[in-house]
Amino acid sequence: MAENRDHFIIGFVAGSAALGIMFFFRIFAGGLFIPELAAQTLFSLMPGTVESVAVETLGPLAKQMAFAGAIVANLFLYGAIGVLSHRTYQRLAHKGFVINLSQLSLLSYAILFVLVTIMLEVTQFLTQPIPISLTSLYLLPPHIVFGFILYFKFRRQVTGPELVQQTNPNESLTDLKRRQFLRIAVASAIGSAIFFSGSGFLFPKPERTPDVPSDSRVLQPAKSPIDIFADPRLAFFVAAEVTPNDRFYKVDVNILTPTIKENAWKLNVKGLVNNPLELTYEELKSMPAVEEYATLECISNKIGEDLISTALWKGVPLQSILSNAQFKPEAAYVVFKCYDGYDVGIPLERALETILTYEMNGVPLPPEHGFPLRAVVPGIYGMMNAKWITEIEVVDRTYEGFWQRQGWSNNAQYQIHSTIVLPSAALTSRFRDLRSLKTVAGEKVPIAGIAFAGDRGISKVEVSMDDGKSWQEARIKEPLSNYTWVLWATEWIPSTAGRYSIVVRAADKTGKVQTPEYQNAFPNGSAGYHRVDINVEAS
Repeated sequence: MAENRDHFIIGFVAGSAALGIMFFFRIFAGGLFIPELAAQTLFSLMPGTVESVAVETLGPLAKQMAFAGAIVANLFLYGAIGVLSHRTYQRLAHKGFVINLSQLSLLSYAILFVLVTIMLEVTQFLTQPIPISLTSLYLLPPHIVFGFILYFKFRRQVTGPELVQQTNPNESLTDLKRRQFLRIAVASAIGSAIFFSGSGFLFPKPERTPDVPSDSRVLQPAKSPIDIFADPRLAFFVAAEVTPNDRFYKVDVNILTPTIKENAWKLNVKGLVNNPLELTYEELKSMPAVEEYATLECISNKIGEDLISTALWKGVPLQSILSNAQFKPEAAYVVFKCYDGYDVGIPLERALETILTYEMNGVPLPPEHGFPLRAVVPGIYGMMNAKWITEIEVVDRTYEGFWQRQGWSNNAQYQIHSTIVLPSAALTSRFRDLRSLKTVAGEKVPIAGIAFAGDRGISKVEVSMDDGKSWQEARIKEPLSNYTWVLWATEWIPSTAGRYSIVVRAADKTGKVQTPEYQNAFPNGSAGYHRVDINVEAS
């Protein structure tokens, strides 16, 4: 048993080195990183009900923990291969270096190649699509190193005990434990290095959005004629009506962001069209473009949370491209297929309002937000606004994309949401430099937030300072477009000190009022009132 444990640790250490080399090739040559593939395979197989619970409980950590778990599982697999490899090594130890290195490397290579082949067949996603021929080549260097480490560690084990006994038999057990400790330490250090190297991609440092010219519409949203929005205490809130790129929410199925070279990218338009198209990035950008402010929200966003953002998008109306392709009368759905394997379909009537965007807030789309091309589809949740688009197919039937096959809504129409941003701590990831407001009895305090109902707009926002017993109408700032959130605000003078519960509700322009009943995000998006409790101090 102790001998197996030693061989497991050796395999674990050698596996750490192999993963380190794999990660190097993944970052600098677009190679395969097995834990990334394993995590994406897990996402592909996970039912929507399970995935929704994971997202509800862990948020973005769900994806990060899956990746970390895949790294650990891969290291344990290498440990088991270390035990198995030693048994084959014992039978061939007398064959010499070349034979031993070959058998130790090929055994691990064969096991991992089979597993990778199975995962490539099962997974619906692949951040960096790689032909199986290249996959087989990318797996070779890590497993040659794996076999090399096993060979020298196994070889030392054969001669090591004899040398220890000749030196000092009484110290052999102590030396063995010391060596075992060093192996564990090295394994942990290398494994941690791999994880934290990857964490730069899992927890990216915010990248500053390049400055845009002073006459840019991004930096000069329309000023509101309503005096309440001129309150200095709301200055940071109003200034963040457009979300900077480095604060725009990011949700997708990828562990590492897909990297696409614009000169190698093409958009194919096919299906029920008389004139199939193939457009390069430059050809797409040369077409007549439009700019539009639009808010996107993730369907997994919980009440009062921050998976919602607004940006100025620039791109080509999808209607222009479909018209050039001459879609047929029987067309019903337009399907987006993406570089990473993601797919989603939207009704034709939605497609005719969609923008295929290549700029965001005055700069080219950042890679994490879909470079070179993403769809911005008014009125429906973010999962329908595909990123990294490479193909558009027109079909004659209702199409269910990846998340719909997992049980999420295919209608995906935005619920009515209203959120209290001040004086609560909601949406601090989207609104920069918000200042906490001191609430004192007898003094006027602003209450402010956002409301959103997709392309249906917001007609009214009401706020209650007594947990819904009475309501007062808030003022609404003119929205940046028909597709964005609105900022709302009101003023309140608490009469006495104590604890108050503030609640907000909204109505859209069709007359529908936000439901007070709480609803989980799965499958149609969360619903219910946002409520915050505050303490009012005595004057």
